[in-house]
Amino acid sequence: MLTDRGDDSVSERTGRPGSLLESVKGPRDLKALEADRLPRLAAEIRDLLISSTARTGGHLGPNLGVVELTIALHRVFDSPRDRILWDTGHQAYVHKMLTGRAGRFDTLRQEGGLSGYPSQAESEHDVIENSHASTALSYADGLAKAYKLRREGDRTVVAVIGDGALTGGMAWEALNNIAAHRDLPLIIVVNDNGRSYSPTIGGLASHLASLRATQRYEDVLEFVKDNLAKVPVVGAPVYDALHGVKKGIKDVLAPQVMFEDLGLKYIGLVDGHDEQAVEAALRKARGFRRPVIVHVLTKKGYGYSFAENHDEDCFHSPSAFDPLTGEEKPKPHGWTNVFGQEIVRLGAERKDIVAITAAMLGPTGLIPFSEAYPDRLYDVGIAEQHALTSAAGLALGGLHPVVAVYATFLNRAFDQLLMDVALHRLPVTVVLDRAGVTGDDGASHNGMWDLSILQVVPGLAVAVPRDEPRLRELLSEAVEVDDGPTVIRYPKGPVGAEIEAVGRLGGMDVLREGDTPDVLLVSAGPMAELCVEAAALLDAQGISATVVDPRWVKPLDEALAPAAARHKLVAVVEDNGKVGGVGDAVARTLRDADVDVPVRTYGVPQRFLDHAKRAKILSEIGLTAQGIAREITEAVAKRSPALENQPSR
Repeated sequence: MLTDRGDDSVSERTGRPGSLLESVKGPRDLKALEADRLPRLAAEIRDLLISSTARTGGHLGPNLGVVELTIALHRVFDSPRDRILWDTGHQAYVHKMLTGRAGRFDTLRQEGGLSGYPSQAESEHDVIENSHASTALSYADGLAKAYKLRREGDRTVVAVIGDGALTGGMAWEALNNIAAHRDLPLIIVVNDNGRSYSPTIGGLASHLASLRATQRYEDVLEFVKDNLAKVPVVGAPVYDALHGVKKGIKDVLAPQVMFEDLGLKYIGLVDGHDEQAVEAALRKARGFRRPVIVHVLTKKGYGYSFAENHDEDCFHSPSAFDPLTGEEKPKPHGWTNVFGQEIVRLGAERKDIVAITAAMLGPTGLIPFSEAYPDRLYDVGIAEQHALTSAAGLALGGLHPVVAVYATFLNRAFDQLLMDVALHRLPVTVVLDRAGVTGDDGASHNGMWDLSILQVVPGLAVAVPRDEPRLRELLSEAVEVDDGPTVIRYPKGPVGAEIEAVGRLGGMDVLREGDTPDVLLVSAGPMAELCVEAAALLDAQGISATVVDPRWVKPLDEALAPAAARHKLVAVVEDNGKVGGVGDAVARTLRDADVDVPVRTYGVPQRFLDHAKRAKILSEIGLTAQGIAREITEAVAKRSPALENQPSR
């Protein structure tokens, strides 16, 4: 058995005939199990979590921590009639197992297999496909109101939110509105493990920590009752008096009044690994038929010592690893590592550089910076909006903030970048990790929107490095800009080989010089290697292509328009949605310069992509050297019929 706790008779491989988990096809089967069999079920679930994520990678730590909680949820509530929402969806693996998908768990995050997040296409038990934190309470507010208006008052909405997600402002907007409707059957389960990716920070985190560290008032009352009962005559009256002022005791011993002052009933603290205690708390909460907070304490990585003792993030989302040793397979030198090294170097040169992250210290590569300059690193929690406006304040104070977030999460802070940073022409550098197609984590994590939404921001400069030297070079250039914001974006995964320039065209790098002016191939960042390969394939078809890397894709270099005017076709290749991205910016630049040359854009189709490996997705959407060369050949042939019959060389 892989897990460290539970019934020793549990097999190492779960889900096979004879296991408890194999017999649970849905919540009805779970409800039928005797309570004394649930610890064995929990152990089987943990074994399957470990063995599956060891092969595929995935969010292991968060799910090890919610096993008993999820069992209790599905024993108390009647999903899918009752709606269980997960914030964020990465803690829903156990939910998937208990709703009929345990037998497919070895396909997790694989093409055609189970998503790493809730998926409406997979199950009627999956309500929202969220992986952006702090949203579930707003969904729950709307759902509960809808059921009330439809006179479906027997339905309960349950939102499970991690303490890390409660650092997001949207969660507090939702709480404020939920509290204004005292008759909604809505239960908020705060899964409190003191962490988001790494330990949760901020005032809320400190408050919850005080709750975790304080003996519950119920325990104190029980202690007083047990002892006063032994005192003749006065014992019972004194206890009754104490019980009558339990609100005061609660205020002193467990300051949950933060929630109760909002008008939300509070139940806690509950041991999240005591399934029966969680069940009892949830049944009590369901009986109120009004908004209730159930505060559950869990331990991230629970039951697997390597995860529990992993200081950085408790195996939040490891890549493939050895389940017997906990050792992850070596990761190649990646873009995140390069940024992490370079920002430390720049920090040594520039004392005004400070770094900000939104609960993503490790994933964005800022751990080395935090160790080198701990006073110049700010982790604001899951609060990207605050991150950008706080950065604006830091810039107003004479510093140069570098804000590192995933590209997909920048969407949440667009207004702040536009109105709080750019409007004031402030020197803030935003570094976007996981830009473009990311693959395994599915539709919500693909960073395919940024090059489109950033085009509308006045005074913003955007750089897209093609390789490691260019990332270092462009980051250095970005932090030198002192009259407006800058953005650097790069993809997930290993850095490709260095691609040296063979010349310069204005501020652009020429990566391949064509013999004749047939096609100008404009490559956005890491698409450079693909473009150079495509140019070679075109050359074999008698079509000469010049490949340029703009380096800065906003604003585009002034030399681009006259260069395009000398060619028959301009083709732009980018790892971003085709609508409003670099291709559209190139076409607009040529129109403004009265250059009447056709522009073809090769990028990500404007749809939500299913999860699969990055390379497979790029191949399916045509972002390969062969695919691009084929389409450009067809485009040129339509304009030059003679090429159709020209032999390859």
